[in-house]
Amino acid sequence: PLSHGLKQRHLSMIALGGVIGAGLFVGSGAGIAAAGPSIVIAYAVSGLLVMLVMRMLGEMSAAYPSSGSFSAHAERAIGPWAGFTAGWSFWVLLCTAVGLEGIGAAKIVTGWLPGTPEWAWVALFMVVFCVANLAAVKNFGEFEFWFAALKVGAISLFLVLGVLAIAGVLPGTDSPGTSNLTGQGGFLPHGSEGLVVGLLASVFAYGGLETVTIAAAESQNPVQGVARAVRTAMWRIALFYIGSMAVIVTLVPWDSQEVVEKGPYVAALDHLGIPGAGQLMNVVV
Repeated sequence: PLSHGLKQRHLSMIALGGVIGAGLFVGSGAGIAAAGPSIVIAYAVSGLLVMLVMRMLGEMSAAYPSSGSFSAHAERAIGPWAGFTAGWSFWVLLCTAVGLEGIGAAKIVTGWLPGTPEWAWVALFMVVFCVANLAAVKNFGEFEFWFAALKVGAISLFLVLGVLAIAGVLPGTDSPGTSNLTGQGGFLPHGSEGLVVGLLASVFAYGGLETVTIAAAESQNPVQGVARAVRTAMWRIALFYIGSMAVIVTLVPWDSQEVVEKGPYVAALDHLGIPGAGQLMNVVV
């Protein structure tokens, strides 16, 4: 039988921590390079779609708690073939995503320690990921809670600093106004095609929110816990994602090479000239 060791705070942070990762901190730079300032629209549209899907998935998971989550729901409603397809497709997706997360983290570390083999860092991170996931449910919940809290705190601080800089009240910085939103080709520099590419990048960045419905089966109160976790996580993630994208494209020119090379968050913090802030964000990633 499954162990019901996850508390409400664990579920809420698993929802947030599962979706806030290298795909947002680093990978969102490719979306900005493709869509320009309109990446804000891309994240808003994809965020709305994710909200609708997660509300439905949350209701089903509250009614039928199962570690199989959406694959179990698909099997129950459509048939075994649907559950089989959904489950194994998700497995392939996770294998790919974990590899990408490991590569993203390794690139950051090799930037600090040039000359060290990137594959060695990827292997190390894979071992850490495996150990964390094979731990007891309660220990895994605590692990996710504190690491997710670190990421949430970093993004919250980033938003505060960004808003202060845009308002022109952050010492040592001048307000950029709307010059970065309307310059360098305008708000839609690559037209609708760039916006579509930005949509694809933003959907990838939202991936991971569904893990809370998988973890719900091992929570102390699956019925109430998953519904509450999904509801609160959706609004917080929308604020973090859309808000941070708006701050980044307002502070930094979208066509800056640093957005892709360093990552948009680090590029924005370096632009603010806060000593060590960019490296601190890399540590969080």
